[in-house]
Amino acid sequence: MSQDVRISADEREDFGKGAARRYRREGLVPAVMYGSGSKLRHITLPGHELDLALRIPRVVLEVSISGKEEIVVAPSDVQRDVIRDHLLHVDLLLLSDAEVAERHAFADALARAEATAEEAGLDPLQASSVIEEAAANGEDLADVADRIVEILEERARVMAEAAAAAAAAEAAAAEAAAAAEALEGDEAAEGADAAEGDEADEE
Repeated sequence: MSQDVRISADEREDFGKGAARRYRREGLVPAVMYGSGSKLRHITLPGHELDLALRIPRVVLEVSISGKEEIVVAPSDVQRDVIRDHLLHVDLLLLSDAEVAERHAFADALARAEATAEEAGLDPLQASSVIEEAAANGEDLADVADRIVEILEERARVMAEAAAAAAAAEAAAAEAAAAAEALEGDEAAEGADAAEGDEADEE
């Protein structure tokens, strides 16, 4: 399942803070598109549609400019209002065919891993984490998705063993502390008995 989103855009000629505020009042988000060997282009995008698209991991945006030209891009920098979380500005990077294929492979592996984990009664969020890690490490994502149940069960086993070892160590430490406390109590009692015996001898 690829994560492509088609979205319309218009070229913009007005720049500066005043123009940006006006666009945002109209529900539009100012953006720039750039890439290797390509000139910088200034556009506006529909804010609500863009916000929904940006929530998709490694989304591929198919931007239709004024209905005449389609360009494939991905978000490279997203600026939001720190208080209201509204979109302020977005940088979009032009994608090569290889980069698009890589993002499609990620999206397909992610969807398959999450669905498989959920069917097996496992946490799909952990499956997502496994795919993210695999992508960062340059692993074969299709292979990782195929083995997601095995991977998650192995992680759960390792975590359970670690938790059991920690609990055993804590119990042993508590037992040792109790034994030391009991020994101190015995020694104190013996000292008291010895002192009483000395006093009786003196009398």
